[in-house]
Amino acid sequence: MVGRNLAIHPGAFQHTLLCPSSTELNLLNYAQTLQYLELHRPELIIHAAGRVGGIQANMAEPVRFLVENLDMGRNVVLAARSAGVKKLINLGSSCMYPRNAPNPLKEEMVLAGELEPTNEGYALAKITTARLCQYISAEDISFHYKTLIPCNLYGLYDKFDPKHSHMIPAVIHKVYQAKVNNVGVVDIWGDGTARREFMFAGDAADCIWRAAHTIETCPPLMNIGLGHDWSINEYYQTIADVVGYTGAFEHDLTKPVGMKQKLVDTTLAESWGWKSLIGLREGLEQTFNYYCAEIMQ
Repeated sequence: MVGRNLAIHPGAFQHTLLCPSSTELNLLNYAQTLQYLELHRPELIIHAAGRVGGIQANMAEPVRFLVENLDMGRNVVLAARSAGVKKLINLGSSCMYPRNAPNPLKEEMVLAGELEPTNEGYALAKITTARLCQYISAEDISFHYKTLIPCNLYGLYDKFDPKHSHMIPAVIHKVYQAKVNNVGVVDIWGDGTARREFMFAGDAADCIWRAAHTIETCPPLMNIGLGHDWSINEYYQTIADVVGYTGAFEHDLTKPVGMKQKLVDTTLAESWGWKSLIGLREGLEQTFNYYCAEIMQ
């Protein structure tokens, strides 16, 4: 999702993009990754690849989420250094923050406490890759390897299958299916009071391209997000409004809900000169239109 939104953003138009598929380039293989970079000699790498998924996927396959994301991260970053690529933007995740850290989450809180168990493996891989970027830049200041930590994302090119999706696309799919099948009640995991910060992926692409074009001024580790959040209940209701679903909601208190709140501090990004522009309703409408056009056609 992030890569495709980067490719359609106006910031991409002044560049020639290399966007190898997993069949063309296996990032789990270091030798193949290094060979690809030495052949093409990119000016800049944006590392947006990863094994991603929601709570269900992370809990079902913690080994895969740890090992594959760790291997991809270290292979890309170390191969980039070996190939002499001086500029690299690594994408982290807000799950890098401790489960009990006070909100909003500040960049210096990474590694300051215990991680959330439901996605610990993924978080460990992301933390390790971010630290590797910092170590390389510290050893040789000619290497500008920066890590951006997005809040939760949704948008065009998202995954809507509940087995692999994050909350917003999963809820869009669930609520839409309830509408078309005349289901009167939709379940919500937990009591719906947990709070989450979801940013439209087009906004994330905007910040990433700004960082790419001014990488020397970009902080080594920086959150990108909205700076405010909504409850799960509020997301469900807004999605229902966008979809046109008029049924009821009920709460399943037996299901896991993850952290009670996860809101990133955007002070550093705003002082650097960037702020999110797409509101929740607008972003959900664009995402639902994409879902109807591309997924349900």
